[in-house]
Amino acid sequence: MDRHFLTPLFAPRSIVVFAGDPDQLDTQTNLGRTMLGELKVNGFEGQVTYLSTDMKGTLSDLATTRADLALIALPHEELAGALEIAGRIRCRAALVLTSGVPPALCTQLQAIARHHDMHLLGPNSLGMQRPHLKLNAGAAGLLAAPGPLALVSQSGALTSSVLDWASRNAVGFSAVVSLGPNTSVDLPQVLDFLANDPSTHSILIYMEGIHNARRFMSALRAAAYIKPVVVMKAGRRAAGSHAALTHSASIVGSDDVFEAALRRAGVVRVRTVTQLFSAAKCLASRFKPVGKRLAIVTNGGGPAVLAADWANELGLDVAHLSDEVRSELSTKLPACVQLEQVLDLAEDASPDDYREALLACARDKGVDGILVIYAPKPDSDANGIAQAVAEVFGRIGKPVLTCWMGDERVRTGRSTLNAAHLPTFRTPESAVDAFNNIASFYQNQQLLQQTPPPMSTLAKPDAEGARLLIEGVLSERRRVLTEMESKALLAAFHVPVTRTMLARSANEAMLIANQLGYPVALKIDSPDISHKSDVEGVALNVTTATRVRDTFNDMLAAVTKAMPDARINGVTIQPMCAKRRGREIYIGLTTDHPFGPVITFGAGGTMIELIADRAMELPPLNQFLARRLIERARVAEMLHEWRGAPPVDMDAIEQILLRVSEMVCELPQLREMDINPIIIDDDGAMAVDARIVVDHAPPSARSYNHLAILPYPASYEREWPMKGGGFYTIRPIRPDDADMLQSFVRSLSQESRYYRFASAMHELPARMLARYTLIDYDREMALVAEHRKREPDGEGGFTEQVEVIGVSRYITNPDQTTCEFSLVVSDHYKGQGLGSRLMLSIIDFARDKGLSDIEGLVLANNDNMLRLMRGLGFAVRPFPEDPDFKLVVKAL
Repeated sequence: MDRHFLTPLFAPRSIVVFAGDPDQLDTQTNLGRTMLGELKVNGFEGQVTYLSTDMKGTLSDLATTRADLALIALPHEELAGALEIAGRIRCRAALVLTSGVPPALCTQLQAIARHHDMHLLGPNSLGMQRPHLKLNAGAAGLLAAPGPLALVSQSGALTSSVLDWASRNAVGFSAVVSLGPNTSVDLPQVLDFLANDPSTHSILIYMEGIHNARRFMSALRAAAYIKPVVVMKAGRRAAGSHAALTHSASIVGSDDVFEAALRRAGVVRVRTVTQLFSAAKCLASRFKPVGKRLAIVTNGGGPAVLAADWANELGLDVAHLSDEVRSELSTKLPACVQLEQVLDLAEDASPDDYREALLACARDKGVDGILVIYAPKPDSDANGIAQAVAEVFGRIGKPVLTCWMGDERVRTGRSTLNAAHLPTFRTPESAVDAFNNIASFYQNQQLLQQTPPPMSTLAKPDAEGARLLIEGVLSERRRVLTEMESKALLAAFHVPVTRTMLARSANEAMLIANQLGYPVALKIDSPDISHKSDVEGVALNVTTATRVRDTFNDMLAAVTKAMPDARINGVTIQPMCAKRRGREIYIGLTTDHPFGPVITFGAGGTMIELIADRAMELPPLNQFLARRLIERARVAEMLHEWRGAPPVDMDAIEQILLRVSEMVCELPQLREMDINPIIIDDDGAMAVDARIVVDHAPPSARSYNHLAILPYPASYEREWPMKGGGFYTIRPIRPDDADMLQSFVRSLSQESRYYRFASAMHELPARMLARYTLIDYDREMALVAEHRKREPDGEGGFTEQVEVIGVSRYITNPDQTTCEFSLVVSDHYKGQGLGSRLMLSIIDFARDKGLSDIEGLVLANNDNMLRLMRGLGFAVRPFPEDPDFKLVVKAL
């Protein structure tokens, strides 16, 4: 169970090959011929057996030919037979290396693989490479050099191109996987393997589409929390939808949502092949996420200015060296050197000058990364400078990127930098782009670590009343809520709205206006009119009863003329918002396929489509995510002190965003929403107008299955009494539990650590710690038992210390119906019934997820654990693969 389920595919110890006779070229397909040649040349160290579908004898004759992986490269009519043989000799994985396989045959091959419980890569795939295993099981090109970078691509042509480029740029790979359109092993499964692969330090993805947003986001977030991930996606389409019923939906396109999803997953997106190659260079150099302060070292002012301008355009900061470092550096460089915004070493800069400048930038705490630019000058030593930079690079813990401009005179220097695995570019802009990718990791990792609950800590909303309102609208076979209904829904979640009343006649309008107080605003109320202003359906600052009457009649006449078929309920009357220095913003909701609900924010008003100021985030939100969402919108600059107006109440905007997030989580019927405008000033916020579109929700939506990111399951928090007094809390784990979890592992006895991890390690490695604390609650769960100890502080008060005293967890198996569990309890708290309570809690969660069985491995000499398992109704069985373990299983 410690081995990943895709290990037989990507790290096989033995292989069987169906590709025709290895010694007769006329029996081989073109792809098969390429694969056979690579297998012979590269020297895969595992056992390789060549089989034919025309072999004589029985399957019993092949009983000794068991292998981890079957490689199949045959004509279409022989594929099914070969895959059937591979299944019957119990291969755990298969790779079908073919092209042009028709859909019907693809379906048949997938069915055969499922029947034999094989993991199938292909058909219509160019296969995969594992360079450190000397395995090229594909036809995308020659075996790549070993390295730390993994490439996963849904395009065979792009896979071949990247491999060809990498061979000229000294970039090596840990894995290269070409998926193709018909593979059973999909992108989320490959990501899950690479996240746990020790030879992979960073991941590069080219993708064209996804099938399941929840599984994709789950795997992507898990991988990105451990390793840098860069994604390039093709197939971007124009924003907007002709069927949109709100402003928000009309200005948001699918590519905008995909961008928001990747940002929330903690990865960086690139948009061009050039940027993809740049990202590959940086990832291959094992750069870690850093801040956005870039120091620029150059021997020419012009290139440095280009770099600084592009850095500012991308939102990066050009780093200034501290006074102390500058003073120290000035004594080691010629007097003509400029040490202001950029480090201009002048045209006759020597290798020693570059060396000293680099070391100074490395010492300065205000520098996150360094860009070294060299422009060829007469009598300058391009290669000597490159050698000096490469030598210093090995001693610097910060990202260093280089730009050796020109061609013929810098070719040797560029080769020197490539050989040192130092990213080098031909233009300053490309190098700055690459650093921006690295810096974006830092910002996106902060978003990744947020796991908000579905409900905020604000006052509890009337969610049930809101559901009843929506059900009433849907029972009338309507999808669009009226303005009054929309505001009632917002008010149920404590969003501040203007008081609104509906008038069906001019006399009613005058009576209502007198009650509300002047001035008032009049708006047409119709489910068929999305943009009221376009049909003269809005009148503001109406100050008298006579004007209310005349405006009411004129508005009905104008709207009827403009849209004669529109259903008109009447005219709503509401007091004018008394925020004279207020700014107009909007908060909206749109539903994307496949990512589900997306919350949008930007500048509001009647010209919302023209301004098209849109920032977006996937729910659920917390305060940190809400503030970052506001900061990404262009209108954010206007929310601070603006032309004499004081800064707005940012907390009020954040609270509305949190309330909208609650609505999205609790009301899966929501499809589109416009709260526009919201008038915001230093005294608070007020929603002036709203339009909401709903539809029937699937039965499973109440479990938050309509969201791409599952919220923190706060409902599973429980408090339990301890023997001898006191309480402990069992709750789902959070990312910020990492330090407590590490302290818990360190406090375990050597025996307890061995029973849990089957090793004597004293603490969790950083990657394992990250993997254990940031989890996707949809496919796994970890419950921690938390105890709060209060002790006197010696000054008449108390100090409170929180510690983890037990952990239970499960991970869903690849079959999506069973799961594997683990359990460990602090040595100091044994005998409290803690192990039983943690196991019962994790079993309840697995049962709620619809899983059928829970299983685990227990060391055969761990008598206490085996006794506990039997007491909880687990069946204890031998584990055939290792007699030192017992397999314990319980039906849920």
